[in-house]
Amino acid sequence: MTFVHETAIISSKATIGNGCHIGPFCTIGDDVVLGDGVRLESHVVVDGVTTVGDETRVFPFVSIGLGPQDLKYAGEPTRTEIGKRNQIREFVTIHRGTEGGGGVTRVGDDNLLMAQAHVAHDCQLGSEIIMANAATLAGHVEIADRASVGAYSGVHQFCRVGVEAFIGGYSVVVKDAMPYATIQGNHAKCYGLNRVGAKRRGYSKETIDHLNHAFHLLLSAKLNTTQAVEKIREEIIGCREVDLLVDFIETSKRGVVK
Repeated sequence: MTFVHETAIISSKATIGNGCHIGPFCTIGDDVVLGDGVRLESHVVVDGVTTVGDETRVFPFVSIGLGPQDLKYAGEPTRTEIGKRNQIREFVTIHRGTEGGGGVTRVGDDNLLMAQAHVAHDCQLGSEIIMANAATLAGHVEIADRASVGAYSGVHQFCRVGVEAFIGGYSVVVKDAMPYATIQGNHAKCYGLNRVGAKRRGYSKETIDHLNHAFHLLLSAKLNTTQAVEKIREEIIGCREVDLLVDFIETSKRGVVK
């Protein structure tokens, strides 16, 4: 059964799934769809054309789907899509998209957004991501699966964060953060492979050695990025993770953090 606290304000046009919990002083707008088992603890605002996936838990004072902080936004219909089993902690803000940015802000499945994190308009987040306290994404940021963004870090608009990248706390990221990398600082620098993360995720010694060598060529071999990529292609063959790293670099529009 769905529980709705008597102080909650829910539009009659909203769609509420089975087994939801809607706590005190929550507000749910006309075009909101909550999946099964969604839990809004209290004082949560969900508005706009917004879907929240099954078993997502939203903590007090979160705002999802409100208009973007973009002066070009003129009220055009855009959306917010939140996946399944996310943990969205206190005071998180997630804004809907803009017409010029594709119209959708999207968050995947099984993510942890810690207190005060901000996801701006048109951001595209994958799954199993951790955003620590007050981590901030400007508009149009893309974050791939299993990446981590440290506390009080900021990611510049239109930047990408690659698969399993680790951004340390208080960093300022103004270029693309490479997959599997450790990124830290203001402005951020790359310190090579996130070895701890690679070991925890069970990568083979061979794969870790290949990635280490790739980062050595990129960061320490006195080669420019184009030369380093050519060397990587010559010297490391048949490693899927290295191929993904190279593809990420070659498709970067802002350049990569080195």
